[in-house]
Amino acid sequence: MKRVTFRSKPWWSDLLSQLRKAYNSALRSSKVERFDAALLASARAARTAYFKAIKKAKRDHWSVFLATATPQTVWTAKKFAVGRPPPRFPELLGATTPPELNRALLDHFFPGDPIGSFNSVLLPFRDCPALAADEIGRALARSSPSSAPGPDMTPNSVWKRIHRVAPHMIQELLAPLVAHGFHPSALKTADGIVLDKPGKPSYDSPSSFHVIVLLQTFSKILERIMNSRLSCVAHVAGLLNPHQCGSLAGLSTSDATTTLTHEVRTLQMAGKKVSTLFLDIKG
Repeated sequence: MKRVTFRSKPWWSDLLSQLRKAYNSALRSSKVERFDAALLASARAARTAYFKAIKKAKRDHWSVFLATATPQTVWTAKKFAVGRPPPRFPELLGATTPPELNRALLDHFFPGDPIGSFNSVLLPFRDCPALAADEIGRALARSSPSSAPGPDMTPNSVWKRIHRVAPHMIQELLAPLVAHGFHPSALKTADGIVLDKPGKPSYDSPSSFHVIVLLQTFSKILERIMNSRLSCVAHVAGLLNPHQCGSLAGLSTSDATTTLTHEVRTLQMAGKKVSTLFLDIKG
């Protein structure tokens, strides 16, 4: 029997423990003397009192929880009140078997991406800086150890431990790829998790779903290293807009909102009317 804890049942009390004990005792007595009407009535009364007390304890605890809700816990209260909707399974027109569903979703989320041809012999780039161990360390530091891995089934925590024990191992594996500017096809395989979009009127179209792509964690290390290098080059060469905040180190959503607020207030102080246009570009 699993012991009741405060986390599992925060509404539990000593009174409920006493009522449960009385109910179990009356139930055992009624099972021994099955034809005793008084014992059966006592067991039913104990059962009714026990479950009514549980409902009252839950209701009182919920009222106290709502009364003392904070900006952080109000979303938890909403999740408890609304509940989790059941997952929707794709019911696409013209796709009845699993292979047909798979092909329809792949064609929708990843439409015709032609595979390019590569030379049989790859030559290293002359001006490419050698891969350093600290670059790998910075890439791994930005990796969450709890993120779901891809087909390799190797979490980031494993690569972090490998880098601490043998920092040369990952460096020797990635250095030729960085020097030759090559991303192998074996590192591009990924697992796609298809999830339904809530509130859709029907789920007979792939547009009613979205896909979460789980890349291989080793491939993410290489991508973070190259992303850091390209960001540095773009910053030094002046290729970025001064208001660019996304995908840049040290800049985030708070910087974008601060910039927007500053522009709006500056124009309002000059007596002008301000309007803002937001664009959501589909990936």
